[in-house]
Amino acid sequence: MSLMDDIKALAAEVRAPLTGMGITQGASHQARVTIQYPEVRRPMPRRSRWRHVLNRYENGLEKCIGCSLCAGACPANAILVVAAENTEENRRSPGERYAAQYEINMLRCIFCGYCEEACPTQAVQLKDICELADDNRKDLIYTKEMMLVADPAA
Repeated sequence: MSLMDDIKALAAEVRAPLTGMGITQGASHQARVTIQYPEVRRPMPRRSRWRHVLNRYENGLEKCIGCSLCAGACPANAILVVAAENTEENRRSPGERYAAQYEINMLRCIFCGYCEEACPTQAVQLKDICELADDNRKDLIYTKEMMLVADPAA
């Protein structure tokens, strides 16, 4: 290596931080894009799949008929469905059965949407509610009561 090559290498090393500072200085005058979360929330993309909900019919009956097709379609094995028989005194869904116990382990869920696609009654739906953090692992096992939408007939 010659002396001229050493001078060029040294000049490149001096020029690099100055170029970086120039880029930073130019960007510091641009408008800020910070959003004041949670007061202001950005809209989620149209096809977002986050929090699960269990839907109801307009008359208040649950859409889930306890068929366990969602649990069978789940590749992460995150869904547990325990079905029970409907009676005339205790009718929860229009079918013969209903989900007596419905749980989704959100720690295992990969948000693939297969449960939503497998459901014959469109009972399971993944909404764009993305606030899923919790500080207790037991609270991340969503029960039927946590996911069931409010009764429109009530």
